[in-house]
Amino acid sequence: MAHNIPHDPIEALFRWAENGVRGALAMVVKTYGSSPRPLGALMAVSETGQMAGSVSGGCVESAVVQEAMNALADGRARLKTYAISDDWAIDAGLTCGGNVEIFILPWEQNPVWRELLSARENREPVALGVGYAGRWEGELGLFYRDGRAVGPLAGHRHALQDLLAATFREETARSGVVLPDGRTAVLFIPFFLPQRLIIVGAVHIAVSLVHFANELDYETIVVDPRPVFASSERFPHARQLLAAWPQEVIPELRPDAGTSIAVISHDDKIDIPALELALNSDARYIGALGSRKTMARRAAALRQAGFSEADLARIHNPIGLDLGGRSPEEIALAAMAEIVAARYGRA
Repeated sequence: MAHNIPHDPIEALFRWAENGVRGALAMVVKTYGSSPRPLGALMAVSETGQMAGSVSGGCVESAVVQEAMNALADGRARLKTYAISDDWAIDAGLTCGGNVEIFILPWEQNPVWRELLSARENREPVALGVGYAGRWEGELGLFYRDGRAVGPLAGHRHALQDLLAATFREETARSGVVLPDGRTAVLFIPFFLPQRLIIVGAVHIAVSLVHFANELDYETIVVDPRPVFASSERFPHARQLLAAWPQEVIPELRPDAGTSIAVISHDDKIDIPALELALNSDARYIGALGSRKTMARRAAALRQAGFSEADLARIHNPIGLDLGGRSPEEIALAAMAEIVAARYGRA
């Protein structure tokens, strides 16, 4: 059923394959003018018509689905150009329309896709290379920062080095012609540190916070040792629900620069150990629910534990941007807004 389709196109393709369902992968390889989806955007399409991801925000999806069906029928990849009308673009908040080139590839499991899945599970930054025109059409390669590479494109690293270096340097998708024939072109898609949100405290605010984070494609993890709070009935939408103390599970989660931590249980027995673990990690964002008086009490305990003023300055308190809201849902919205702002260096 549709609600069981993963949001992530790569995960969806593996899931469909496990159930004996074939799929195709569509990817944005070039844009001209305004585009509702960026270079490297992905959409998976199953032979039964299910979709995961998006390549246009809606304006050309139906045409892409039909081409994906054609690709599955004849087993051939294809490169298609679609026009985005000015009227549609303006309705979507863009200044004008444009064209978008989309490469559609019949998908099947192979060492490159399995290596990509493994790298993402291990949170290793990698760049996926896909040949979309010319002599390397349909060929794949997976490249690591340290020089390791797998797949047919791995043998062409010299020709790809400028495009690959730009992808790693800018952490954005890049595409272009890579051979003097003027036709052979490759798209590189970076897969760098998937965003995670660890929520410590399965309180009312956390329910909405998980919803907002899911919509923004964060992996959501809720941690609370109290079974009455950490119940699957309250959090069926969390990626992981861990009924445990923070000190039992956060070290195993290994928070990194792609991780945000919201400490919101409002119970010092839970919150202070969680803050200690967060401060000892590379988490990009640390937020704590509670008044400034409550935070002063926590800060005193953290100083006694050896944390400096610079360490304490990493904690956003009260959690969230000052939107003026007071309901649990409004506080969750403010917290999610601050998490996003921190991701882009605005908080």
